[in-house]
Amino acid sequence: MGNSRHAAFAMLVLTACGGDGGVDVDNPLANPADGPPAGNPDGHCAIPAEAAPEDSSTPTTVVGDGTAASCTSAAFVAAVARGGVITFACGPDPVTIKLTETAKIFNDTGPKIVIDGAGKVALDGQGQHRILYMNTCDEAQHWTTSHCQNQDHPQLTVQNLTFVNGDATGLDPDGGGAIFVRGGRFKIVNSRFFGNRCDASGPDVGGASVRTLSQYQPAGAAEPLPVYVVNTTFGGDATHGNTCSNGGGLSSIGVSHTVINSRFAFNTAIGVGANPARSGTDGGGSGAAIYNDGNTFTLSLCGVAMTDNHANEGGGGIFFVSNDRTGHLVITDSVLQRNPSDGFETQGFPGIFYLGDGPIQVSGSTIE
Repeated sequence: MGNSRHAAFAMLVLTACGGDGGVDVDNPLANPADGPPAGNPDGHCAIPAEAAPEDSSTPTTVVGDGTAASCTSAAFVAAVARGGVITFACGPDPVTIKLTETAKIFNDTGPKIVIDGAGKVALDGQGQHRILYMNTCDEAQHWTTSHCQNQDHPQLTVQNLTFVNGDATGLDPDGGGAIFVRGGRFKIVNSRFFGNRCDASGPDVGGASVRTLSQYQPAGAAEPLPVYVVNTTFGGDATHGNTCSNGGGLSSIGVSHTVINSRFAFNTAIGVGANPARSGTDGGGSGAAIYNDGNTFTLSLCGVAMTDNHANEGGGGIFFVSNDRTGHLVITDSVLQRNPSDGFETQGFPGIFYLGDGPIQVSGSTIE
């Protein structure tokens, strides 16, 4: 435990020399002052305490010294490696940090890791890099338990941030153009995902924006604790959508999600051949907004607007397959419209392909 990454328990102010930070005036996706706002303004569902924003008033690390130029890729990557609560001091105006590498979380720097952009920071993968990576089973990021696939830490929260132009094409593990998370706990609050990508083909690669695996399941619990996604936008208009073989917004295997007062619009699943891949195809093309696969898990939507997403195969809005038919899909006080599935969908539920335990549970919602 003598690594220097563990020395940042007092307040730090990180700066770095060089020109790899600052406002990107050439790329409209990368300006946090532009684009659709975070969340669904028509969503009014209650937010449970565990899904609320984390307290970032006493940061471990502040990225920047008060100027846009000081908020560099190197400063942000170093802050994430140190862990703890991370905030930004980049001046009075919105700022974009153009990443030259992926920021990676070390699993022994928590247990809580909070990254809070205060609504003024965009993290830009420049179409070349995944933006943020956490993996409890990656030895390079430090193993902290003997059961890495089921541990309660790190507990990562990203809030008040914009993630743009992340790209996980060709990476292993695959998917998660903006964020890849395996293990621990994960929460997204008041954030936006624009123009992110992952591999264009493949039957089970997914998550142009977010790919999540192996969330913590306490002893005796029927399924993993959920990933909370609160007041967050994925795409939002025709110029800001996210694109992958499957799951332009969220993608997971065996992970529960509780999505509250959020918006998915103009995301695309561009693979061809579905899962398993049809003969002569590379597979994919399902779940343009959300792609969920696995066994026992729950996808719960409340106060969600899901519109104008498109899948080449199944589930223009949602692809939900519980292989052993123990999973549940619950849709409450939400609107799902204009989510074409070119290949297949569940009768009576346009834009959704569903295999689970009993029928889809729908209340107070419009699906058309």
